[in-house]
Amino acid sequence: MPLTFPEYESFDGLGLANLIQRGVVSPAEMLEAAIERIELRNPILNAVIYKMYDDARLSVRASLPDGIFHGVPILLKDLLADVQGVPIRFGSRFAFDHNWVSPVTSEVVNRLKKSGVMILGKTNVPEFGLSATTEPELFGPTCNPHDVSRSVGGSSGGSAAAVASCMVPIAHGGDGGGSLRIPAAYAGVFGFKPSRGRTPIGPLLMRAWLGLVVEHGLTRSVRDSAALLDVLAGPEVGSPISLPKPSESFLSQLEKPVKKLKIALIDTPFFPAFVDPDYKAAVNKAGKLCETLGHEVVRETFSVPEEVVFAFLILMIAETTSGLHTLSKAIGHKPKSTELELQTAVLCHAGQEFSAADYAAAIQTLDQASKRLTEFYQKYDVILTPTMPVPAPKIGEHKLDRNQQLVLKLLRYLPYGVTLKQFIQRAASQNFTYMAFTALFNIGGQPAMSVPLYQDSQGMPIGIQFAGRFEEDALILQLAKQLEEAEPFRFKNLASDDKPRVDSLLQQ
Repeated sequence: MPLTFPEYESFDGLGLANLIQRGVVSPAEMLEAAIERIELRNPILNAVIYKMYDDARLSVRASLPDGIFHGVPILLKDLLADVQGVPIRFGSRFAFDHNWVSPVTSEVVNRLKKSGVMILGKTNVPEFGLSATTEPELFGPTCNPHDVSRSVGGSSGGSAAAVASCMVPIAHGGDGGGSLRIPAAYAGVFGFKPSRGRTPIGPLLMRAWLGLVVEHGLTRSVRDSAALLDVLAGPEVGSPISLPKPSESFLSQLEKPVKKLKIALIDTPFFPAFVDPDYKAAVNKAGKLCETLGHEVVRETFSVPEEVVFAFLILMIAETTSGLHTLSKAIGHKPKSTELELQTAVLCHAGQEFSAADYAAAIQTLDQASKRLTEFYQKYDVILTPTMPVPAPKIGEHKLDRNQQLVLKLLRYLPYGVTLKQFIQRAASQNFTYMAFTALFNIGGQPAMSVPLYQDSQGMPIGIQFAGRFEEDALILQLAKQLEEAEPFRFKNLASDDKPRVDSLLQQ
C-alpha cells in the first residue's frame, strides 16, 4: 500500500513547515504521514521506544503555536528531554520497572513546543547514555538504516536512525562526548553540537557532566539545524553556564559569505584508536574540498596526555553514580542487580572507590586540556578531523557479558592506577575508541559538527568533523552550508534543489 504524501521524505523541516504555511497540507495530514513511516520502519530499526501519537493529535486539534516549525513532526531522545507526566526510561530497566514519569517538562521541550512542532514520541538510548552504541538490554538495539546488521552509534542513536530513515526530519539529541556527532556520522545525517552553555538543559539538572553535555538535534539539512538552534538558544534562568542569545539569528547568518578560514587538518586521534584507511582518505578529501572553497588547510597534530582519558572516565563515574543516586532517591528504591546493565553497575561501583580529591584532580586535568586546546585555536579558525576513526560496529560486537564479574573484582582489589586501566580495557574501551575524535570538543566546549560528506568502500556513510572556536557557532554553520552546497547531502531540500517539482506540488 503506497504511503500518503510521498513528497514528505524529500523535504527538510523548514520545507515541510513552508508547505503547511501555504496550505498544501495540514498539520493533521503531516502528522499522519509521519506516523505511517514510523509504523512502517520502526519494527525494523527500533528507533522509537515510546509513542505519543494521541498527545500529538490533541496538540494539533488544540492549535499549534505559530512558530518556525509549525506542524513539523519531531521525536525526543529519551534522556534529558522530560515531558511532565510522560514516562522517561533512560534506556534502563530500573526506571522502567518502577514506571518513572517526568515530574516536570524540560526547558528544551518547552522551547521546542513554542516553535510549533508536533512531538510524536521518544527515541532509543543506551542505558543512561553511557555507550557509543545504542543497544540497551531493556529495549534492544537500534539498527543502522544503511545496514541493519550494524549499530547506528550512540547515545542519540534512536534519533539519528529516525532522521536517516525519514520518519521525521528533525530529532532531539544531546552530546556529552560525541553523542550527537557519532550517530550522525554513522547514519549519514547532520549533527551539530553547540558551544557549551548555548542551549538549556534544566530544570532538573542545571548542568550535566560539568557542562560537557549540550542539547540540540539531528537534521537532514544545515538550515534546519540553524533554525533549531535559534529555537533552543538563550540563557536559562538559574543556569551556571549560559551564553547570551546572539543579536542575529543563526538561520539568517547562513546567508552571509564565509570568510577565508585557516583550518588545521588532524587525522591522528586525540584518544588512542586505530583509524581506518577509508576514514583517513575521506578527511584528506575533505581538506582538499575546503581548499577548493578558498580556505587554507594545514596538516597538524594535537596530542592529549593519557591522564586526560582517566580524568574523563572519573567524570563519567562520578556523574553516573550521582545521577543514579538521585533517581534512586526519587523512586524510593535502590536498583536490584538485575535492573542495571553491567557497564552501569561497574561505573557505580567505581564511584564508591574514588574520593572527592580524585574528582577535583580530574576536573583540573580536564581544565588544563581545555586550556591547551584554546591556545591551539589562536592559530586556527577550525579543526578538521574524521568524526569517527572506524566504521560502525556490528550489533552486539561490544556488548558486555553480564557474567564478566572479573571487572568488578578488578575494581575492588587492584591498586588505583591499574584499576582504571583495567576498567578502560575491559569495561569501556570501546567508548573511548569511538570518542577518539569527538570528546575533546566537549572538554573544551567548542562547537563541533559531523557533516555527511562521503561513503566508505562498503557504501556506509563517513561523517567529517569540523570544530570551531568557542561561541563561534554561526561561523561553523556557515561553513557547513558552504560544504552542503559543494557536496549536497543525501537529503535535498526541494524548495531549493528541485524548484519545478515544488512549484507543481504547490499548484495542486
